[in-house]
Amino acid sequence: MPITVSAVPCLSDNYAWLLRAPDGRLAVCDPGEAAPVAAAVEAAGGRLGLILLTHHHGDHIAGTAELVRRYGAKVMGAAADAHRLPPLDFAVRPGDRVEVLGLPAEVLASDGHTRGHVAYDFPDCGILLCGDTLFSLGCGRLLEGTAEEMFASLSRLAALPPETLVCCGHEYTESNARFALTVEPDNPALKARAEEVARLRAEGRATVPSTIGQELATNPFLRAKDAATLARIRAAKDAFR
Repeated sequence: MPITVSAVPCLSDNYAWLLRAPDGRLAVCDPGEAAPVAAAVEAAGGRLGLILLTHHHGDHIAGTAELVRRYGAKVMGAAADAHRLPPLDFAVRPGDRVEVLGLPAEVLASDGHTRGHVAYDFPDCGILLCGDTLFSLGCGRLLEGTAEEMFASLSRLAALPPETLVCCGHEYTESNARFALTVEPDNPALKARAEEVARLRAEGRATVPSTIGQELATNPFLRAKDAATLARIRAAKDAFR
């Protein structure tokens, strides 16, 4: 793999994602907290050059200013969301091809959770940084967008190669699994994934990244046949306890 990716736990259940090039250069996506990201950066050699942002929520951007001050890193985020993001050095739009650590990445529209949300797909190394659009066994709440927008976003992500790593913004998989089993109680792949997730969490381990292939087999939101179905499942998840 030309670059590697690793999860950096932040706050109570967030993940920032640290990307590392073979030459030691680093980038990070969605630093919701500066201290754990800085510790990961230092452990990886201290060469943070770029911060990627998927959307404006504070638990994804709060560490940005401190990391910029400390490392002089540049910041990339959606032009459509620039008024709610930290100052951007690179304002990008869906469909843009950008270079990150010497490799191409495509900026994907991923509205639904928020308007102006973007994801970053690295086709040469099979990495997807998807923020709060797609979770393992779930999807983001429709806080600003519509079910139609979320369905379009998830369909776009579902079309990526099945081996693509799904690097999402939160450790929600265990609760997502409990809900997903109410939607598809007879799905054997989902049952197996739920058992795996329970074991990982009991061991204190992360359940992500998953893969697009795993999500296509187990995630009821990615498996929804249309926007109306997704809306119905999302409403049920919002009320699920």
